[in-house]
Amino acid sequence: MDKREQAEQLTRYMANFVDHIGKVLPDDIIAKLDELAEKEDSPLSRVIYSTMKRNQKLAKELNRPSCQDTGVLQFWVKCGASFPLIGELEGLLKEAVVKATFQAPLRHNSVETFDEYNTGKNVGKGTPTVFWDIVPDSNGCEIYTYMAGGGCTLPGKAMVLMPGAGYEGVTRFVMDVMTSYGLNACPPLLVGVGVATSVETAALLSKKALMRPLGSRNENERAALMEKLLEDGINAIGLGPQGMGGKYSVMGVHVENTARHPSTIGVAVNVGCWSHRRGHIIFDKDLNYRITTHSEVTL
Repeated sequence: MDKREQAEQLTRYMANFVDHIGKVLPDDIIAKLDELAEKEDSPLSRVIYSTMKRNQKLAKELNRPSCQDTGVLQFWVKCGASFPLIGELEGLLKEAVVKATFQAPLRHNSVETFDEYNTGKNVGKGTPTVFWDIVPDSNGCEIYTYMAGGGCTLPGKAMVLMPGAGYEGVTRFVMDVMTSYGLNACPPLLVGVGVATSVETAALLSKKALMRPLGSRNENERAALMEKLLEDGINAIGLGPQGMGGKYSVMGVHVENTARHPSTIGVAVNVGCWSHRRGHIIFDKDLNYRITTHSEVTL
């Protein structure tokens, strides 16, 4: 297979993958929603979870997106420096989004800023967004695919705290965002928190946190404790499914961090809705693939 054929194959794989994740939720999200449905005891909460379950079933059976807002496509690419299509990857991901837009179909969500023009193809200046991590001495490629809907994007916020605010300040910031905007994101939520030096480094970490498997914990024991405390605190707000009240407001809280400047604490929040449409696929140099987020998928 020559390079052109490889590029066509990878484009087709990614278009089919984007199509699939728009209709079928990840295995861990489905399992968590089922778990929370069993734990809620109010009649309204049970009806909402039952409706979510039926929504997922019909989306798969009718081959339609599980949410009408299929979001702006974002890709987090962890690519080996020797991956054969590294130079073509960003372009073919854009082409894959166009293909998926008409194939799935996906709602047209890419509006050119200032011109207020919807491109009708889910691509535009800077969309889809591609975040890069280059891995030396590797010829494989991992791609995290995420549909960033309007509702789950609305709570996104970042700022830099004075160092005296400490980690109590980080907690206060997260809770302020959740009590102000959590309802907009269709709970139960997956909450990503980034802690770093500046707004942009913290924001990228908070989005990266949403790619982690549910139930995973930060490798730093203090950060892992913050994840648990924030999860308990946000659940105590009582948002419940779809913000209608209940014992559980979140599916989980993931904290990602880097070292920081001693005079600053950058903190950011990004949120995933109950219909958390993310996917993770791993390619080797020959484009053999393995999908970690969804079982029984053939592209």
